[in-house]
Amino acid sequence: YLAKQPSVRAVLRDPGGCEGLTGLVEEQVRICRRQVEAMEAVKRGAELAVEECQHQFHSRRWNCSTLQGLQVFGKVAIQGTRESAFIHAISAAGVAFAVTRACSRGELAKCGCDRKIRGVSPEGFQWSGCSDNLSYGIGFSQAFVDNPERSRGISSSRVLMNLHNNEAGRKALLAHMKVECKCHGVSGSCEVRTCWKVMPPFRKVGNVLKEKFEGATEVHPKRVGSRKLLVPKSSRFKPYTAHDLVYLLASPDFCERDPQRGVFGTSGRQCNRTSPAMDGCELLCCGRGFQTAQAEVVERCSCKFRWCCSVKCKQCRHLVEVHSCR
Repeated sequence: YLAKQPSVRAVLRDPGGCEGLTGLVEEQVRICRRQVEAMEAVKRGAELAVEECQHQFHSRRWNCSTLQGLQVFGKVAIQGTRESAFIHAISAAGVAFAVTRACSRGELAKCGCDRKIRGVSPEGFQWSGCSDNLSYGIGFSQAFVDNPERSRGISSSRVLMNLHNNEAGRKALLAHMKVECKCHGVSGSCEVRTCWKVMPPFRKVGNVLKEKFEGATEVHPKRVGSRKLLVPKSSRFKPYTAHDLVYLLASPDFCERDPQRGVFGTSGRQCNRTSPAMDGCELLCCGRGFQTAQAEVVERCSCKFRWCCSVKCKQCRHLVEVHSCR
């Protein structure tokens, strides 16, 4: 819901401050009071998550579309489906990513670069520079994003599922940290290299979690001693790891509009007539057929380089066929 706010700063300037941010549970309000400066990064992380979700699912029946109001994704987000699993994972990763980036940029007083990585590596380079402080971002995400689930009690199957998927999202970020280096020496030779750790681009995290979505494991609750665990629903399913996504309920087909369940249907969606994949008219339109219309497209063409230094192009107009689901 923070992603949909025009400005978090404006709300926080009001007398109510953190209490004015709708949708936060009590402990999240307390975290907000302690770290008001971090809330803009939390909003950026939420925006990143929504944008990435819509990028990854733009050509599927469920395309991660959002609603006004507190139920941003409709009831799909709370139904225990694999779509819900992806939303939780990408949201937890988004907040960890944005808070970590704010640390590295010096925007937050309580954190900065990760200075724990020091000395010479086994490969012979010097650890230096500003390593992304992902441990701080992950800790913040665990405290802030997980709290609404923890406040509901750990015995609920849905809570166990959501907490697992939140952590899987953060692990996708952690598992793909990479090393960047700079060479020092005469004429740019690499006599000495200083290196630091950086987070992967958020698109990489989205790609990883989309793969996890495709291979998500259906689970059900099982009591083991005094604990409730989620175990694969079928013995034929592979055991899942901390990096995998899990879900409790099969997804609806998302074909027909059903606002009560947060399903928008696929009527009117553009489809690809020649594709056999999910973006193809046969699958996306759920067998209802499609309509074809012509649309005018304006593109740059006949571009020429002019000395010095500009490129001049003409505008070309042509008609293309656009297919949309009935």
